[in-house]
Amino acid sequence: MGNIITTIKRFLSNKNTVSIIGVIAGILVLYVGYTWRVNQATNPVTIPYAKTQLISRHKITSEDIGYMEVSRDVVTKSKNLITNANQLIGKQIQYGNMVPQNGFFYTEQIATVAETPDFAINNIPDGYTIIYLDVDINSTYGNSIYPGNYIDLYFKGLDESRKIIFGKLIESIEVLDVRDSQGQHVFETSVESRIPAVLVFAVPDDMFSLLKKAKYMTGSSVEIIPVPRNASYTQNPGETRVSSSYIRDFILSKAVTLPDDVTFDDTTYSNPNDTTITGS
Repeated sequence: MGNIITTIKRFLSNKNTVSIIGVIAGILVLYVGYTWRVNQATNPVTIPYAKTQLISRHKITSEDIGYMEVSRDVVTKSKNLITNANQLIGKQIQYGNMVPQNGFFYTEQIATVAETPDFAINNIPDGYTIIYLDVDINSTYGNSIYPGNYIDLYFKGLDESRKIIFGKLIESIEVLDVRDSQGQHVFETSVESRIPAVLVFAVPDDMFSLLKKAKYMTGSSVEIIPVPRNASYTQNPGETRVSSSYIRDFILSKAVTLPDDVTFDDTTYSNPNDTTITGS
């Protein structure tokens, strides 16, 4: 027994033997590591795909989804690839996006119902009112104002001496939607070119009244001009507020505000000829 142990010790103490063992060990490590990586890369993973083309605002159901096996490497390299159908069912295709037939789903293509323009318009908070601003391709800077952008509204008009009044009226106002003359969402499709006709906002009631009064002013060449800002302005929006008290007061001076307690008698109406019509 002692001779065997002595022989083993001599064998292991031989430099050539140690080198051979080291090389063999290194080869084994490389082989095991390589085999593991190949298995990880080629081991198939089942992920969802779209059976048919899904357009903007389409609500996804289980009927829209098929399943396909792909290599795990595909999933690893695509960080925004959706691999679980539970993340899709009940969601919508993001406004302005689409998923092609047989295409995979990505996070930027999917939205919750609460993230869609229609939801925002139909669920404005108490004390707010929807208002439309008439625009065209030029006033939207070549159709570069998008839902979700925060922009400013400038006022242009003439005072009593015919001097131009121009300045920022409202700052940091969110664009809820952009629609064409048919009421369709401008950015919901890339297949059809749509021309912007209105920007949609939700503003506090007093701001709604101010903008409407400005719109109805006559003889003063009034314009409400949308002015887009940079990405930082949208990412860190400030309070939506009237930024010029001078312009606000000028607009209000051109309108009469009815007191809250003024009502009309529904049984009497005076026509332009001063003939009194009395209800029965």
